[in-house]
Amino acid sequence: MIPDDFPRFGVPGYQQEMEALRRLYWLHYPTAGPKATLWDEWLPMPALWPAVDSTGSAVAMRMQWSDTLGGRFIDRDGYVSTHQHASIAHQLGWPFPFWNQGLGGYGWHFSFKDTVGPPWREEKLSTPEGWAPSGLDDGGIGDDGWELGLKQPLATLATPARTIEAFQAPFIQIRWRSDALAGAQPYLEWTTRDAPGFSSARRVHFDPPEPGKMTYTMAPMYKHPRWKGDITGLRLGFGNAKPGGSVIVQAFFTQYDTRHTINSQNFIRGCAHYFNWTGDLKFLRDNINRMRSALEFVLDEHEALQRNIVFTDWVGHDGRSGIEIKPDGSKVIRGGRGIGNNYWDILPFGGHDCYATIQYYSAVRALAQIERAIQNHPEWSIPPRPGRRDALWLEKHASSVRAEGNRLFWDTEAGRFVACIDARGKKHDYGYTFLNLEAIYYGFATEQNARAILKWISGERIVEGDTSTGADIYHWRFGPRATTRRNVEWYGFAWVSPESLPFGGQVQDGGAVFGFSYHDLMARLAVKGPDDAWARLKEVLAWYAEVEKAGGYRKYYEGAEDATLQGGGTAGGLGLDHEFFESVLVPQVMLAGFLGFSATPAGFRIDPKLPKDWPELTVDRIRWRGLTLEVRASKDSIRVEREGIADAPVEVQIPAGRWRVTFGDSGNREVDGPAAVQWDASGALLMERS
Repeated sequence: MIPDDFPRFGVPGYQQEMEALRRLYWLHYPTAGPKATLWDEWLPMPALWPAVDSTGSAVAMRMQWSDTLGGRFIDRDGYVSTHQHASIAHQLGWPFPFWNQGLGGYGWHFSFKDTVGPPWREEKLSTPEGWAPSGLDDGGIGDDGWELGLKQPLATLATPARTIEAFQAPFIQIRWRSDALAGAQPYLEWTTRDAPGFSSARRVHFDPPEPGKMTYTMAPMYKHPRWKGDITGLRLGFGNAKPGGSVIVQAFFTQYDTRHTINSQNFIRGCAHYFNWTGDLKFLRDNINRMRSALEFVLDEHEALQRNIVFTDWVGHDGRSGIEIKPDGSKVIRGGRGIGNNYWDILPFGGHDCYATIQYYSAVRALAQIERAIQNHPEWSIPPRPGRRDALWLEKHASSVRAEGNRLFWDTEAGRFVACIDARGKKHDYGYTFLNLEAIYYGFATEQNARAILKWISGERIVEGDTSTGADIYHWRFGPRATTRRNVEWYGFAWVSPESLPFGGQVQDGGAVFGFSYHDLMARLAVKGPDDAWARLKEVLAWYAEVEKAGGYRKYYEGAEDATLQGGGTAGGLGLDHEFFESVLVPQVMLAGFLGFSATPAGFRIDPKLPKDWPELTVDRIRWRGLTLEVRASKDSIRVEREGIADAPVEVQIPAGRWRVTFGDSGNREVDGPAAVQWDASGALLMERS
């Protein structure tokens, strides 16, 4: 049962369609709480605005998002952790690929305690055979791992002789515990074919384990200039100044760099969404410098400051595929190449990365909006950080990013943005509709480019070489295919047989994700207008009516010859449920799109765009800060009713045109929009076209 105080969408003459949207929203709303960092951009808004007080959901959602965003781990460099499920991949990255998926990686697990199960790891425990301890007492294998006594100062532990290409092991992970290494300076040393002896010239230091805690140390071997070629041996130096105490080594293994290049962007936008909807000043004080640090990471690590785009040269992330197709048609797997950078986790975005750049542009604008509000509201008591980028600098930088991104990534022949340009200068384009629609949604695409994109996706324009064209782009009905050109060669090295699935049998190759129909609807609304967006939404709702009648997504597609659902551990062509939490985005077109309502740092914006056959649109139970709003918009008027009390005037940004604005019982005035008016939130706010 849907709670009575869950928001309703009202359009006279379309009650059935509006009720279906409400049911769709409620279906996915309970899973709109915090997930991994990549969802920080998409889920806060649909989670935070419904004023569901009867079940306590509104308060619970706010607390969850505040705690989760405030707890996102940011390392010393400013990198924001991915916070996805456990694995033996990089602890701050995506859970795959991991060492035993690669070519030549190696590892040892002396205990599987608190370790993810197979196939995410080896099935058999390792033994100490072949290891070379020095200055250590062998205490045997216990429940937590290999127990070693620190018998002498500067004890070491060398691995069995193994050879691995440095490229396959940018990190080494050590899972260990000790109460005896406080103040120690542990390290890893290595040997090579040309240098068979251990030496301090080939050494990487890192912190000792936290006392009393199993610590997962990720040694960044790739940063050392001599970590290259074939590595023939490794030695762990404990760096203990005196004997005594013990160490438990649970695991020791090589590790690919599975970090994501969009975490900073998502974290910044997630924090901005949370603050804009809640007005939680303590949260902003606690997190504004974390947001700034996340931006600085992209400016520095990804060279956005000098390039005005996101550039990635992390090991395995240079945009080249992990699959190489030879002229004779034979296939070669290039281990370590093509590691994913974002939600589309088997696609090797990287190098000069268009997708990450679009997300970066959006994040810079979001932070600029927050910085300007801080500047304009000294009463918030948020002091500037010395050397911070102020709002004006961020706004100018965003403009430069947009200009350079449209210049570099736009393919004039195909009339769409490419995914990336790899380390060899090759552009990769398989008709990525999600990337191009988000380019419109975030305002990254120029007006001319946005029109060209929608002509292609809507089928008015055929791109030569595409597998799916015209009406077939909407083969799945609820939204466009994720890609329109068959891809059997541009993937990460762990996805070795893309040709084994038909086009449309994989979400990232001709399949589709329901949630991103939202970006399609919003892009159409912005470029082609409300009638076009409403026509598309009616098609989505017709499909959803059939889904409901069948008993849900899984029942609807049961027995379908060409439709397979991904989720819950199985691969497939359609992303609708299970881990596809972003499905909750689709109903947001009513609030953010047709009503044009969005939260800002000091208030909210309203800019309705109604189809011709809608007399008016009403959305109720909108929780903004401490107010519960009902907004009713027609062609010539906007009325905002409120419950609750605001402790300060609310800045309401009104649309273009001349408006007669009435503030409850406190009078009215003529306003030329777009403009901002201050509403003391006593009584209703009425705007009528003059």
